[in-house]
Amino acid sequence: MKKNTDILSKVAEMDILHQSEAIFLFATEGILIADKQGKIVRVNPSGAAMFGYEPEELTDLMIEDLIPNRFRQMHQTHRTNFNEHPHARSMGSGMDLYAKRKDDSEFPVEISLSPYQNSKGAYVIAFVIDISIRKVAENKLVSYKNELEVEVEERTLVLKEAIQKLEKTKDELDRALKREQELNLMKSRFITIASHEFRTPLATVLSSLSLVEKYGDLDENEKRDKHIHRIKSSVRNLTDILNDFLSLNKLEEGKVVVAPESFIINDFLEEICQQMQGIAKKGQKIDCICETTESSYEVRLDSKLIKNIIINLISNAIKFSPDDSRIQIKGSLTNRQVAISIKDEGIGIPEAEKKHVFERFYRMSNAEAIQGTGLGLSIVNQYVLLLKGKIDFISEENKGTKFIVTLPRYL
Repeated sequence: MKKNTDILSKVAEMDILHQSEAIFLFATEGILIADKQGKIVRVNPSGAAMFGYEPEELTDLMIEDLIPNRFRQMHQTHRTNFNEHPHARSMGSGMDLYAKRKDDSEFPVEISLSPYQNSKGAYVIAFVIDISIRKVAENKLVSYKNELEVEVEERTLVLKEAIQKLEKTKDELDRALKREQELNLMKSRFITIASHEFRTPLATVLSSLSLVEKYGDLDENEKRDKHIHRIKSSVRNLTDILNDFLSLNKLEEGKVVVAPESFIINDFLEEICQQMQGIAKKGQKIDCICETTESSYEVRLDSKLIKNIIINLISNAIKFSPDDSRIQIKGSLTNRQVAISIKDEGIGIPEAEKKHVFERFYRMSNAEAIQGTGLGLSIVNQYVLLLKGKIDFISEENKGTKFIVTLPRYL
């Protein structure tokens, strides 16, 4: 009975050995067995074929013979460390491992190590998998990912550009809409101003003409001259209103072109002051002063635009100042700048309304009884900007206003 049991036990052991041998011989993974010194003692057919050798050619080679030259020294150090603390593990975790074939070509691998011992000594079984196909797939995946990122970035850039264009178009539409609203408002204000500002001067002209005829027949020259003066004044008011609207229209359509020319500024200012003295109110005196730190009064500017600026500001000073008041025009020159100030003793600008001074159609609350369009200072401001200058003012209600226009001396 015991003899039969021993026979069965030996048969079972032989079956296990045969199964282990079958696994070794027919496994698709490469299996290499090396001793503690790194010498290969056995390799399965798949392993030999993987490295391009016949199985018997690998026997007695060193493991380092199957590793690319640049990694050999490092591998010897790793093998020594593994022998000091042998345990089953994957080799080179987180690293790219490469093996070398008989023809010196390299291929990527995954390696798992399992130490074991028998009566002949300590050994290490290395399970080797060729991952070339997987690496190709991974590289393709990385390449595709990079291409996809580039494409996404390009599409994102295109989308950003499209959004920017849409935003630009929206801004342009908003500006166009705002412009349209401003034009509609301007038309409404124009109709309101025209109906009011034109009606009064025209009524004055008609009534005065009738009286001129009457007094002419009666030979009353003094009364006739008085009404002729009223007619002239009304016509001037109408002309001023029309000039304001014509100037605004030219500015809006971009038809105002700066045309610099050289001229003598002190003579220029004196001529304007004399011209404006003729339309001043009773007892108003217009003084003109021009100073320079240079030897010459010559400037290079657009004389027409400057004349419009100064006449507009002097006209306001005349209009908003009482009889017998003084208006001072002062020019100051340096080597780079021209500063022209117009100072009056008029009604001034209310403190709370100073921020509206250069707005279109804005009329100060203390000037409602005085004829005007509310466009003059807006036009002046735009002319000054065209000449690359700036305009400031100092004002106190009921004490007067001083406008200062600063321009480059040479354009």
